[in-house]
Order: sequence, then C-alpha cells, then structure tokens
Amino acid sequence: MHRALFILILTAVSLAAQVPRNCQQALVGIAGDWNSSHVTLTLYQKHGKSWKPVGAPWQGRLGKSGLAWGRDLHPKVSSNAPVKKEGDWRAPAGIFRIGGAYGYAADIQRHKNLPYHHITTKDLWVEDRNSPHYNRHIVLEKQPATSWEKKSQMRQNDHAHSLKLYIAHNDAILGGKPVPGLGSAIFFHIWRGGGSRPTAGCTTMPETKLKQLIATIDPAKHPIYILLPKAEYQQLRKSWKLP
Repeated sequence: MHRALFILILTAVSLAAQVPRNCQQALVGIAGDWNSSHVTLTLYQKHGKSWKPVGAPWQGRLGKSGLAWGRDLHPKVSSNAPVKKEGDWRAPAGIFRIGGAYGYAADIQRHKNLPYHHITTKDLWVEDRNSPHYNRHIVLEKQPATSWEKKSQMRQNDHAHSLKLYIAHNDAILGGKPVPGLGSAIFFHIWRGGGSRPTAGCTTMPETKLKQLIATIDPAKHPIYILLPKAEYQQLRKSWKLP
C-alpha cells in the first residue's frame, strides 16, 4: 500500500478510537516495530486532564514474532500489519481493558478492588477454537481426566505462569464475545530467563514489576493496556488521546 494512502486510512479509522473518558490508569507498551518481541512499559495515572507517569519505565517481552492487531476497544486499523490469530506467536496490539489477577498462591498482595482467583488443577483456560468455551476460564467439578482437559489446565507447575493479570483481547471475561481463532489466553505474567525469552503472545516482565502492577491496578479507575509499535503510537497518539 502506498504510504500516503495508508496514512489517510489510518487517520480516518483512528478517529473512532479513544481512551475511554472514565479511564484513569493506563499501562503503555511501546515496541520498536511490528516484528519486535521487546517492549518498554510505562504506567500512567490521570490527574485532571493530564496523564502523569507512575515511576520509571521498565522492560518486558512480547510474542516471538512481534505484534499483530488485536480485538477490544480500538477499531480494526487498515495497514500492512497482520491481524492477531491463534498460534501466530504475536502479541495483540491496540487498546485493551485490564481484568483480574490469577495465581498459584492461595492469596496475593493486590489492590483491594482487584479480583483474584486462586488457580488449582481444576482451572482451565480454553484455547481450542472449536470449543464453545473458547478463550474462557472454566472450573471443573472434578480433576481433569481427558487429554483435552489436561492440555487446557492453567496450573502447569510453571513459575512463569504462577502469577498473571488478564488482558482483555478477544474478550469473554469482561463482557465481550470471543471470535474463534482470533487469539486466546493473553495475560501479563512473569518473564522467562530474566527476559532472555520471548512469549507466545503474552506480555511478560520481571516478577517484582508484575507484583507492583497488581498492587496498583484499580478496576475502579477503568485501567487499560495500550500496546503499539513506536511509529503507530506516534501517529495515533493525538487522535486516540493516548498518554
């Protein structure tokens, strides 16, 4: 696509997307480009009409293959960039609501308004696009028995997934309706190898930073996650009213 035409299309559709007016917390993730698995994260809080950073930025990791347009509060932006698909090893880009926390511990330190679910062996998160429970959290009445149930278990004795915070891409948990095949099980969680390893599509970070985030995120402030490549962030910042 010719760059001038791309910018016109991007400008037109971008007017339909803005940070919700009631949002007072925003985590912004900026990647180098669509193929980068590295991200710089900054938490912002709104004071009046101005966004102010909460502390210094920190580093995280994204999908092994980079980013692709996701599905939540933003429109589908026409460009040469890919659209998120199940199993594409890309993190969803766009504007997403942030949901509750999940973890292996019976309880955790968290903001008093943030819901927390203790993950047991009966907890499943369904990534099977052919299932009516696609991209949903379900709890079995008995221990998993079938290979399908065991594959969908959230508890895998994996430290990286022992604490996580929900990102509402292709959402079912916060009132949306997931589209089969557009990607599932997207979270913030602990990174692997001290940040040396990318993800399958989640956003990972040091355990200390994730714990700080979970202690700060307040659902009453309608928190969102904004994830974009640097060029798209700069292009959309004004029209989307980004921090």
